Amino acid sequence: MHPIEIGLSFLEGLALIASPCILPVLPLILSTSVEGGRRRPFGIISGFVIAFSLFALLSRQLVSILHINLDYIKYGSLVLLALFGIMLLSEKLQEKFGNLTQNVASTGTTLSANAKDGFFSGVLIGVLIGLVWTPCAGPILAVALVQIIREQNNFSAICLILAFAIGAGIPMLIISLTGRRIIAKISFLSINAGLVRKILGILVLGAVIFIASGFNLQNIFSTPPAQNNSSITTNGSGKLENALSNPYSMPEFAVSNVWLNTPNNKALTPKLLKGKVVLVDFWTYSCINCIRTQPYLNDWYNKYHDNGLVIIGIHAPEFEFEKNKDNVVKAISRDGIKYPVALDNNLDTWTNYNNKYWPAHYLVDKEGNIVYTSFGEGRYQETENNIRVLLGLDKDGGNATNTIANYNLNQTPETYLGFDRADSFEGDFKQDLVQDYILSNNIPLNKWSISGKWLVENQKITTKGNSSHLLINFNAKHVYLVLGNPSNTPIIINLKLNGQDIGKDAGVDAPNGIVTVTDHRLYELINQDTAKDSLLELDIGSSNLEAYAFTFG
Repeated sequence: MHPIEIGLSFLEGLALIASPCILPVLPLILSTSVEGGRRRPFGIISGFVIAFSLFALLSRQLVSILHINLDYIKYGSLVLLALFGIMLLSEKLQEKFGNLTQNVASTGTTLSANAKDGFFSGVLIGVLIGLVWTPCAGPILAVALVQIIREQNNFSAICLILAFAIGAGIPMLIISLTGRRIIAKISFLSINAGLVRKILGILVLGAVIFIASGFNLQNIFSTPPAQNNSSITTNGSGKLENALSNPYSMPEFAVSNVWLNTPNNKALTPKLLKGKVVLVDFWTYSCINCIRTQPYLNDWYNKYHDNGLVIIGIHAPEFEFEKNKDNVVKAISRDGIKYPVALDNNLDTWTNYNNKYWPAHYLVDKEGNIVYTSFGEGRYQETENNIRVLLGLDKDGGNATNTIANYNLNQTPETYLGFDRADSFEGDFKQDLVQDYILSNNIPLNKWSISGKWLVENQKITTKGNSSHLLINFNAKHVYLVLGNPSNTPIIINLKLNGQDIGKDAGVDAPNGIVTVTDHRLYELINQDTAKDSLLELDIGSSNLEAYAFTFG
């Protein structure tokens, strides 16, 4: 966690003083502070900090338990924050909102009217103030909570929580200590209150745009790890090729990860791995690029495990069915994976690494620093040479080659079938409804169409009748399709290529042009001699076949 993040969390808490419901709540702060003893203001702020901290920690646990998508929270809070900024620009909206929060503040005042004068009575009042202020502070609070909840390290999360709470509490403490004298200052400021609020409104809307853009402020102050063409010396045994110019500490694995292939399925940590050379591989079992990379990983594990190499597979699912532990266990067995695998179903470790690719390789030295990265297929020889350097072996003793699958510029791109990303569908979708579809008369290149009864959902399309068809016009040598079968009865698909039997162009999962779908995985349908424009037809005679995405090679 960077100190900038703590500073931003503190400033977000400080920004709560600008919320429009400060004036309705202010009488509660002033009256309880002035009427109580000297220790009461400190009790009030302590209660506020305690209330918020417990709320933040509870939110963090609920998000983890309920597997809530943080993007929903983030963008929902940005919408609220934008409305908050618009409200600051409109006097009428401010007046209506003020009337609502005044009623809430009055309730808080009544509840605290009989409180005693000491520190602990102040704590109770502080908790009440926190509850009164939360509806108003919600937009800023929600944005801050996303930052806090994303922290998978408990210590980091607590630091962010305390920074935010202290930032919010300092202005309230000043108000409490100065008592009635602050009223004069507020009266002076209220003369230009309209202009001040409009300026704040513009700043808030600017902040919404800034946060929504995804720009990382930390990049201004630090140079991100990057590949360069230089080499660095490692332990006198050789030089790393294309090493990172700025090695950095290995991030934590998320506490939410479920581990496989470890003793008693116990979680691994960077601390436990110190002194080992570690290769962290982000993969998902239905990804064709990951499947083609897998033999290299297995080979490196078999050759170098006894020399101190630890390979860790972070299974980061793209589709919902890939979150199923049993499916991953089958894939691990099918692919002969012997090294530890962590199920990163919430993409928390993916986020910790700021990863964006399948597959992605992060090579860690014995001191726990990431010194080399490789994304996508290829660079196998370079990766193996770097593994050997870090292990203290001769650099050029590996046998990996940098051969990857051929790619042509005209190749059809990865094609998703679910509603969320089905931008190449030829026709009109009816989302989340069972609908009769009719094939298009002329399907352009890189487009697809369906006929029969289908249910179109966010990630997949599902047959809902006994006579359904799926056609795609593609350019490639290989065609792969992610398919699923939720039942125990095999589903049969008959394939035709350009209106003819497939013959010798059948993929490994389509002998004689027949695909038998038994589980959720990637199926190879076509394996032509060369890449060319072709029309592939799938004739499906059963209900409940799930289709997710085409990939090509």
